[in-house]
Parts: sequence; C-alpha cells; structure tokens
Amino acid sequence: MTFHRWTNVVAVISLLRTYAAAAYTLPQDSSDPLDRAAAILTTQLGFTYGAAVAGGPYYPSGALGTVKAAADQAAIQLEVLPETALSATDTAAATAGALVDKYDGLKTVNDYTLLYNGEWTSTLPKGPVPGILTNYTQDLLFSMERLSNSPYAVRRLNPSVDTLAFDVDESVAQLISGSTLQGLLDAGRLFYVDHSAQGDLARVAGRYAPACDAYFYISETSGEFLPLAIRTGVGANLIYTPQDEAADWLLAKMMFSINDSWFVDWFHLASTHEVVQIVWMAAIRTLSVEHPVYALLNRLTYQVFAIQPIAASILFNTGGTVDQIFGYTGAAAQDYTTNLYFNGGAGNFEANYFLTNLQNRGLINSTFGPELTHFPFYEDASTIYTAIKGFMTTFVESYYSSASVLQADTEIQAWAKEANGAANISGFPESILTTETLVDILTQMAHLVSTAHHTSNTNDLLSLTGTLPLHPAAFYQPLPTTKGNTSVVDFLPPLDKCVEQLAFSALFARPLLVNTSRSLLHMFDDPVLLAGLNADTAAAAVTFQTSMQRFSEEVGARGFDDQGLSQGMPFVWQTLDPNVAPYSITT
Repeated sequence: MTFHRWTNVVAVISLLRTYAAAAYTLPQDSSDPLDRAAAILTTQLGFTYGAAVAGGPYYPSGALGTVKAAADQAAIQLEVLPETALSATDTAAATAGALVDKYDGLKTVNDYTLLYNGEWTSTLPKGPVPGILTNYTQDLLFSMERLSNSPYAVRRLNPSVDTLAFDVDESVAQLISGSTLQGLLDAGRLFYVDHSAQGDLARVAGRYAPACDAYFYISETSGEFLPLAIRTGVGANLIYTPQDEAADWLLAKMMFSINDSWFVDWFHLASTHEVVQIVWMAAIRTLSVEHPVYALLNRLTYQVFAIQPIAASILFNTGGTVDQIFGYTGAAAQDYTTNLYFNGGAGNFEANYFLTNLQNRGLINSTFGPELTHFPFYEDASTIYTAIKGFMTTFVESYYSSASVLQADTEIQAWAKEANGAANISGFPESILTTETLVDILTQMAHLVSTAHHTSNTNDLLSLTGTLPLHPAAFYQPLPTTKGNTSVVDFLPPLDKCVEQLAFSALFARPLLVNTSRSLLHMFDDPVLLAGLNADTAAAAVTFQTSMQRFSEEVGARGFDDQGLSQGMPFVWQTLDPNVAPYSITT
C-alpha cells in the first residue's frame, strides 16, 4: 500500500469516527501538531466542494467526501426503515377505508376530518393536534399558525419605510379591525405575508395554485393577532376578507394555505438543511477531528449529507412526490428552494440568528406598534434556545479562557476564512475573534438542527401543517374568478390525492424517536461525545438535559383553558416538546 493510499484510509476512518479515542484538544495544545496539520491537509485534498445535489450550495465530493456522504445515506436508510414501514401500513389502511366508504365519499368539507378517524395511528399515535380538526374554520386558528408552526414568512410593516402592497376598502377594514388599512400601518399593527412570487412557478396540469399575499393585524380591542385580507395573485386577483360569505372566506384561507405550505416546505430545506450542510463542510475541511468544536458539530450534523440526495431522488425528480401532490412541479420546487437559499435570505447565516431574525421582522422588541400578546413559536423556541446558548457558553469558555486563546486557534480562524471563501457561505462571520462570536455560531447551528427545523417539519407535517381540509397541497378546480362560491369541497383533493398528501407527510414523522436518546432532550448527553470533552462541558450537558425535561413536562401538560385556547390559540401546539422532537436535522 502506497503512502498516499494509506493516508486516505486513515482520513476516511477519522471522518467516520464516532468515538473519542482521547481528550479533544485545541491545535495549540496538540501533542503532535505536525501530524494534525497533515491530517487536515489530507482531508482538504479528499473532501472537496462538488456540484450541488437538489440545488442549493455545494455537496461533498472527492474520495473522502463521497465516502462521508455515502455513510450518511446508509445510516439514515437504516434508521428510517421501521418508520417507513409504519407509514406504509397507515397508507394501506387509509386506502382500504375508502372501500367501505369510511369517509362518506368526501362530499362535504367536514368529511375530510374523517380521514383521521382511526387512521394514521402508527405514524401519528396521538392524532392531529387538538383543535385542528374541530376549529379549522376559526380565523384565530388560521392567523395564529403564522406565529406557531409557520412563523418564517410573516413580518410587521414599518410605517417609516413600508408601503401598502394592496388596498382594502376603508369601510370593510373599519368593520373588521376598527381602523383603516393606513391607520393600522401607522399604528404599527399591520403585518404582511407575501407569496406572490409563486405565481411564476411551473404548474402541474389539472392542479391549481394561487400566488397569495395577505394582511394580518393586532386587534386594538382584544389584542389578538387576526387575518384582515387575502389577495389571490392570479386570474381575477380577488381580494377576500372576513366580511365575505363564510364559504368564500374559507376558500381564501385554503388558497393562502396552499402557498404557505409550499413556502414552509422549501424554506425549511434551504434555511436549515442546506445551511447546516455547507457550514459543516467548511468545518470538516479546516478543523481537526481532534478539535472539540469538530466533535460537537459532528454530533449536531447527524446524517446531514443524506438529505439532498433524498430530495433529488424522491421529491424533485420528474414524476416524484412533488409532481404527484402539489400544484407546482418538482423542478419548480428545486428552483424555488435554490432561489430562497441564494436570493431569498434563507442562506444568510447571521441574519437568521434566532433573535436577530425575529427582531428584524418586527415580531419581538418592536420599536413601533404593540408587542404580540401571544407568540407560541418564540415562547417555546426561546426556552430551548436559552438552554442551548447556556450550554454553548460553558463549552466555549471552558476551552477558551480568553479572546487571545481563541484568536490563536488557527483551525477556528481557518474555518471562518473557508466559510467566507471557498464555501461561499452568505453572512458567516468573517473572523471569530471573541468567545461570544463562537458561542453565537454554535448556538445557531444547534437552533437550525432542532427548533428551527422541527417547528414546521418532522412530526408537525402530519399533525398540523399538512392537515386537511385546511391545508390542501393544491386545488383540483380552476381558481374562482368571482366570489359567491358555495361549494368549497369541489376544489379539494380527491381521496387518492388526500392519501398521497398524508402519506408524504407521514414519511417525515418520527414516532419511534419519542422518549429515546435521539430526542432533543439528549442533544448533548452522548457518552461517546462527552468522553472526549472536559468536565465543565459534561456538567453543562446535565444542566441542559434537566431543563429540557422540565420543559417537556410543561409542554406535555398543555390543554385548553376556560376560553378554549392554548397559548392564545384554538389548538394545542406541542411540536417542540424536547422528548418528542429529535436532536438532529435528518428527519
């Protein structure tokens, strides 16, 4: 065996290593710095930036990159095999239900709630979230989804810089909100969601999708966050409001949900999977496997390189899942995701820091207008974020006693340079000169693989974000050109397409990870990881786990109050229960 081949073998073993052979060290504390530097060089030669897979940023290439990516794919296939079997069982049972007319032929909108009656019990043991099947017509449910399971598109309009995207009749706005549209804007009470760019996407024949934008507002009387108007963005470009007939307004909310679900699915891919993937690639090429930050990132990025090939082969491919159930094509989904990553802000690392992003959209700490009375996503995610940041602060400060020690870490400095250079990561810090900067980077990585991702994916798709009848993936009749539609059900998917949509959502559910070591509760308490880290970090892992157990008990105990609300919503949101959500992004 030649020296070159031998060093490649050693590098492969190192990249795939999941055990701590010895204590992790900073480069300046290495017992053999020359060997350590040589190993990094070998990795750089064999783990390279290849062409994107399923759009977005680079994907691993080279001898080592190919092996690492293949290992992730093999691991995820093995792990999801039993989950896939559950989904297949549920899909078969749901299809069989049609043979005995279990769903009453889906003759009415409410018949669509029967799709969950004794069905999808393997992939969704507790059923859809309480309230989503009984309260789906309520405006408060529709609006509060923007502040819980779909919080990434809504923003408060700033009266100093923003203008109105479309007008709503003043008398109608007054009846709904007690103010004119301009009055709401001036008071900092007006919010906006814009999905109009979807109007340019390639559509699937026989299926129909709008390109909605919408206004929401904070009520001055109740303090509730409520919908004001929805514009369809196509055809007659109708503007619907709660003052319309109930059937028309429900139809409008479903149209908006088509667009919002599309955005949620592909924004999540661009802003979490693809960002984590490229940041990890830059780290692999610059950090020694002996570095404590490498070890921690290796834990957080579990199977991350498996996702893009799955998207390419199952979702975006011609005739694939997207082509089968959505109003737009799989190719359009890939292009849309890639555009979100490069041009839509999803790929900007620092701009999407948890608190920074929410503040920039006027959702927290707003300098104009009142604070949101209830913001469930922020309430739950901030609890987890605070615990993550506490762990990361201890971890970083236990290895770097001062900024000068961090600045002397050549590998960390090389990571920042690589991220801003060859990896072409938007918004990654140009240098890492303070412990606070490193804490923020690592906290964001942990946030992306957990709270950011699971809010609108994993178990959430089948239990809430993809539930019928409110969230169809597409309409099956041309969009209305006039108001006065009394038969909403005519637009909804036929039974076979309903089953396909729910089966798609079921593929992402992870019921078998609940209350296991793969849950978010166990993000840092891996014995293999902690064996190579210092005592302070091990203690911080215990603190994190304890706080997450308390939070899990709080979330698990949620129910409706005497007003029929939970966190100000007519449904019970428990998606971020740390004993239920996984610690990784690979689901």
